[in-house]
Amino acid sequence: MKLSRYFSDLRSAYEAELDDLTSDSEGKDVLKKRLAAKRSEIGFLVQMLHHSPEMVAVVFHRGFRFAKPAAMQRLLTLQPEALPAWPELAGTVALESWAEPVARKVLAEAGGPAFMTVAACLEFLHAHGWAGADLSDGDTTEDADPGDDDDALSTDDALAPQDERSLDEAGADWLADQGFDRKD
Repeated sequence: MKLSRYFSDLRSAYEAELDDLTSDSEGKDVLKKRLAAKRSEIGFLVQMLHHSPEMVAVVFHRGFRFAKPAAMQRLLTLQPEALPAWPELAGTVALESWAEPVARKVLAEAGGPAFMTVAACLEFLHAHGWAGADLSDGDTTEDADPGDDDDALSTDDALAPQDERSLDEAGADWLADQGFDRKD
């Protein structure tokens, strides 16, 4: 399965957000408590639907049931403008009962239906793993443009052995982009 660049990038941010919420400075697991706090702040968080969807999507962590995994896998190959809105996913994904009131608040916002689709996709990715996992279940992604390899990551790409020097250079470039001084 080829993961769109959009979901590849957003998945990393989503995983980082969950990781940040998981433990406190003493290493204690506080994810449940922190997620409850975020859910109670949904009225404020909806302001970030467009700019930081990963920070809002975490409120739906473990809040979806996936009836049609193959359909979800196809969604992960798409760019955001091609994604269906939440109402079109009926029968493919459903909310846990505790998540329904939170979703109503999100769906009332401009862009809420599109965001809910993105949140479901991110949680599907998290729940089904990506690194090294074959998400295809034998299903091909014929819906994806096969000539658009620049816009997707395959499992093979993610696991391909890389030149250690190029990996070091990529890491140094990333750190420099984040404002850190280069190590000579």
